[in-house]
Amino acid sequence: MFSTTSIVEPENPTSKAVIHRGAVAVITGAASGIGLAAAKHLARHGLNVVMVDVAQSLDASAKEVKQVEGSGDVVPVHCDVSNIEDVVKLREQVLDTYGECQVLMNNAGISRPTPAFSLDRDLKDLQSDWAAVLGVNMNGIINVAQAFAPFMSRQENESVIINTGSKQGVTCPPGKAGYNVSKAAVKVFTEQPRLTLSPGWVFTGLSGANDGKPKPPGAWTPEQTIEYMFEKVLEEGDFYVICPDNETTPSAAAPTRTNADFQALDKARIQWALGDIIENRPALSRWHPSYAARYEDFIESRQGLAARSRSRGRAPLDRIPDVPGEREQYRFQQ
Repeated sequence: MFSTTSIVEPENPTSKAVIHRGAVAVITGAASGIGLAAAKHLARHGLNVVMVDVAQSLDASAKEVKQVEGSGDVVPVHCDVSNIEDVVKLREQVLDTYGECQVLMNNAGISRPTPAFSLDRDLKDLQSDWAAVLGVNMNGIINVAQAFAPFMSRQENESVIINTGSKQGVTCPPGKAGYNVSKAAVKVFTEQPRLTLSPGWVFTGLSGANDGKPKPPGAWTPEQTIEYMFEKVLEEGDFYVICPDNETTPSAAAPTRTNADFQALDKARIQWALGDIIENRPALSRWHPSYAARYEDFIESRQGLAARSRSRGRAPLDRIPDVPGEREQYRFQQ
């Protein structure tokens, strides 16, 4: 999921209601990646864009956005979203200057090595990384939403809050426990006031873009992600927006497959993850060696492909049965 998109008004605002010349957008994590792409996108529509980040590159990024043809005001604000005092100052600056906010994109996020526990790392060091990830990815989202939402809900013009989450907050692949926990929290928090959105694989600083690495073929660019997200949220009124990527969209490797086929792949992965609870399978059974073949069959059946289970003499899988008595623990690399 690209993120969690949160609608403040009872009815979904239309694109023209919130994206127009003179409207105000506040974007956290705006110095690079998805946030920077969103700033450029909204600047092209003439919005006044408040770009928020802690990165030293923020001022240079703001100058870049200011060069976009048709842009309104572009205001860089250095703010640590994990610090509520900083967030309140940000809100007051925005309201003092513009009086309201039409688009709040709650996008700041970081990644650190955060296994569930470690056999070789110092506890203080491990917990420091956990605190940093939860501080920005979870508390930052909560801080900004809680500071802005009461004022946005009372303003005259329509508004939208978009919280950036991740499909990893649903499928929880092993390896980055802290990141998964933070994004799962974003999903749950956003569902409460019916705010919601989630990206797939996007090539940003979190995935190596800032290190000069080439974009992997499977990843989407931030620009692709932003265009898809705004279309789904403001044109189609979607609450959950699961942004695809080049691993879950048609490509030269699969020219006959449609967008619907690959959307089915994303949905099937999420359905399997939720099924671990319903079917009482081991947690994260998608990566469990005893469930690998069953997972593959399930994915193929949900995509309308010929199930491999038939070639193995197993019945078609309308329901994925559990393996009786199989509850041994299995390890993930920490």
